Amino acid sequence: MGDPKQAPYICHIFICTNDRQGVRQSCADGNSPAIRAAIKEQVEANQWKPRVRVSQSGCLGLCDKGPNVIIYPQKIWFSQVTMNDIPNIIKTVADILSNQ
Repeated sequence: MGDPKQAPYICHIFICTNDRQGVRQSCADGNSPAIRAAIKEQVEANQWKPRVRVSQSGCLGLCDKGPNVIIYPQKIWFSQVTMNDIPNIIKTVADILSNQ
């Protein structure tokens, strides 16, 4: 078993890209792969790497409220995210970083 360590990132953005393939609603139905790519592009454009990490995730358990984006360790959750929400997510990350 590994020893617990402090996370190497100030914040870690998880975007659910789970696709239930029509079995029931999923975050991928709301264009979450494109949302993830756009957030990742903004993080890179702002030169926030390696302080910020963008990752895709599997199901976060709130499919009916998806796409879902969460920021950890700050415990910030965005639901029903669209491309129009990306500036607000990026501003939230900028605010987190400015308080470090």
